[in-house]
Amino acid sequence: MDKKYLAQIIATDSEGLQMISACTAGAKVKVVDIKYLATNKVFLISIERTKIEIDQKNKKINSICRFDFVDKVKSKNIDQKNNELTLELIAIDYLKNKDDYEINLIFSNNSYIALTTETIEVRLEDQNEIRE
Repeated sequence: MDKKYLAQIIATDSEGLQMISACTAGAKVKVVDIKYLATNKVFLISIERTKIEIDQKNKKINSICRFDFVDKVKSKNIDQKNNELTLELIAIDYLKNKDDYEINLIFSNNSYIALTTETIEVRLEDQNEIRE
């Protein structure tokens, strides 16, 4: 496995978040691969995405998107009991409230997950390439 394809993008502001959103657009996420570790305030999703940031349009990789300082998670239109359900991530955006941020993971079929966080700290970390 060629390590140079494996990237890590860290976002701490809206520009970084837009970049992660662009990199993860169209990614597939299984419900079973969405985890909220409340005690650590960490929200994790494991995604299968197309590597768009380098000229490797047909390269598919597994990545982990990690959100830190997450105080609250709410989801809409997602059947959490259906572990095999695959969602398609369309975009990640955020709203600034008085003291915190609401980061929204927007999926196809009008479903979304809203994360309440005290600061933007998001990491997209590539794990491995998916061999067809």
